[in-house]
Amino acid sequence: MSERIAIDVDNLVVDRGGKRVIHGVSFTVPAGEITALLGANGAGKSSTVMALAGAIPAAGGDIWLSGMKLDGLVPDRIRREGIALVPEGHRVLGQMTVEDNLLVAALDRTAAGRKAGLDRVFAIFPELKERRNQLASNLSGGQKQMVAMGQAFIARPRFMIVDELSLGLAPAVVKRLGEALTLAAGEGIGVLLIEQFANLALGLSSRAMVMERGRLAFTGTSAELKANPGILHGAYLAH
Repeated sequence: MSERIAIDVDNLVVDRGGKRVIHGVSFTVPAGEITALLGANGAGKSSTVMALAGAIPAAGGDIWLSGMKLDGLVPDRIRREGIALVPEGHRVLGQMTVEDNLLVAALDRTAAGRKAGLDRVFAIFPELKERRNQLASNLSGGQKQMVAMGQAFIARPRFMIVDELSLGLAPAVVKRLGEALTLAAGEGIGVLLIEQFANLALGLSSRAMVMERGRLAFTGTSAELKANPGILHGAYLAH
């Protein structure tokens, strides 16, 4: 029997600042698909992401990657196991060039591996190849988000977690980024897309979840959620 490739979250509990913000959520992110996690600001989406990436500890529950227990591991180890995080806010190392921003994220440190990684990112985002020697601090917000996503691609992950893809970006840039996520899923990478704008996320994803006050109010297909807009309406009104 072939190995089942997925992130499995079982009864995850997260506390922040002495307050419980995630109340026992369970879900699966399969390989080769885009899964959307939707909800209003403050619903608990980013806390869930940070727990998956190892940036904050889980207070309870289990996080598994294809049978390997991840909760309790440091972020770098989780990344090396195949989960790449694209954090909210198009963060880059401003005083480094575009190329160096990408290379610092490469797990294959051989010359051939670094070149192959750069070629892969530049094929996805030709805009970055043109600016490879430019300081990242001089890029536009959209270009910085391409660099952040390029850092995930160059690590050759099994899964990508993308937090607030569209935040503050022009529609044309968001379209380019969405195409890159679709490409990733087509190559077998599992994508967890955290997004406030439901129409965007549902247009890209095949599966969807709605989070409300630290709990999952819906888990199913994106088509099912589109057919039941009241679920989303209620979740956003709750905040």
